[in-house]
Amino acid sequence: MHASAPASDWVIRFARQWPKGALVLDVACGSGRHMRWLNEHGHTVTGVDRDPQALEVASAWGDTLRADLEAPGAAWPLGQRQFDAVVVTHYLWRPLWPHLKSAVKPGGWLVYETFAWGNARFGKPSRDDFLLQPSELLEVFADWHVVAFEQGVLEQPQRQVQRMAARRLSRPLEHPLNDPLSNQP
Repeated sequence: MHASAPASDWVIRFARQWPKGALVLDVACGSGRHMRWLNEHGHTVTGVDRDPQALEVASAWGDTLRADLEAPGAAWPLGQRQFDAVVVTHYLWRPLWPHLKSAVKPGGWLVYETFAWGNARFGKPSRDDFLLQPSELLEVFADWHVVAFEQGVLEQPQRQVQRMAARRLSRPLEHPLNDPLSNQP
């Protein structure tokens, strides 16, 4: 998507809860539509993508890093860096999940929104490799505090999605019914 496209309502909904100046990573940022919105709302943003032309546009709103996250044998380009929030939209590469988890500071946020199983009836992506299975994000992030989760059809353009906003716990979840963030600052 081009930088002039509006930021996802899902991202905006949760980003409004972050303190000004939050360090945010936008994975597969493209031309920076989320970077633009986040920067305009006082956050410090880093975007990573493989497209140099898109990154040239995105660099107007923060630091950018060119990396092909799907290249065979590719190392996670951000090392041990951690962020207050990580945003991923319209992108799925399952081998990155451990890196995404470790890139979020304890107590920080992950906001994820991408295509899900059933999207083939609306167009691309249509291959299972690029579509989340039902409730897959909930399974992968079962050890996180899920703040919100949705899956279903969105309009304009019509597409099948799955989206989640979750916070990384400061300590392991002891019991699933406990409120794990009640004692966090």
